[in-house]
Amino acid sequence: MQNTKKHYIHIPVLLNEAINSLNIQKNGIYIDGTFGQGGHSRLILSKLNKKGKLLAIDRDLESYKIGLKIYDSRFTIIHELFSNMKNYIYKNNLTNKINGVLLDLGVSSLQLNNPKRGFSFKKNGPLDMRMDTTNSKSAKTWLKKAKMKDIYMVLKNFGEEKFSKKIAKAIFKKKNITYTQELTELILQTIPNNKKYKIHPATRSFQAIRIFINNELSELKKTLENISNVLISQGRLAIISFHSLEKRIIKQFIKKYNKPHIQIPHNIPLKEKEIMQRYKNTKQIKIIDTIKPSKKEIKKNPRARSATLYIIKKI
Repeated sequence: MQNTKKHYIHIPVLLNEAINSLNIQKNGIYIDGTFGQGGHSRLILSKLNKKGKLLAIDRDLESYKIGLKIYDSRFTIIHELFSNMKNYIYKNNLTNKINGVLLDLGVSSLQLNNPKRGFSFKKNGPLDMRMDTTNSKSAKTWLKKAKMKDIYMVLKNFGEEKFSKKIAKAIFKKKNITYTQELTELILQTIPNNKKYKIHPATRSFQAIRIFINNELSELKKTLENISNVLISQGRLAIISFHSLEKRIIKQFIKKYNKPHIQIPHNIPLKEKEIMQRYKNTKQIKIIDTIKPSKKEIKKNPRARSATLYIIKKI
């Protein structure tokens, strides 16, 4: 573990379950698409022999710098979007040669617990929310220039916020929102205060803006669509997801590629065995399992409560 302040330490959710689900081959090639503070990467490296390889990816510059401090000839880290892993794979002649890919989606504790990053409504800081701070569009910049309709659509579609219209109107009217606390207070003043909320009233709005600023759902979709060109046959994809929008995309992907797509030629008689073989060969993936955190893990790490691990195998 790096010498990071205690309150910035990221505790990986479903750590052992995720790594075990990759069915690690000692001399295999693996990708950790969301390096973070390297918890998953270090465990993968511990299971590889001298011939094994691990590529780590993170768009967060701070995480990338942490990865650079891992001095291991089997390990490479790049500062990149995980949806662009296909470019690295192509350039390095690794197409269909990857044994396993791990994605731990969403925001990390490294980002969430640092007030300067502007992800949390619990800590006051600049309204930033960029996972990649080299990107010029922060939450503050976007909200200042955005039309009310666009703010409303983001809150509605990416936060599933019940009061998205009211909140969007208030944000648009105020225009210059510089700090997270300003946005939090504005939301609290806007929505009805006579209701009991299971989650903090600002949760969905902060989630929505963060997802939009970082293109999180598009990133996931692009990666899933290209995964068949990444993995070797029987290769594994492990995805840890935390909210319904991500889970919906993953389920749609599974539904699309987990069922056969066959065309029976007209006027050509086929035996039942031949039809079944064609039927079988057109399936591209198989869902192995879905795993939820144990009560013990949730007690130790409350962030794990909403997590689901999806284990998918390429056929």
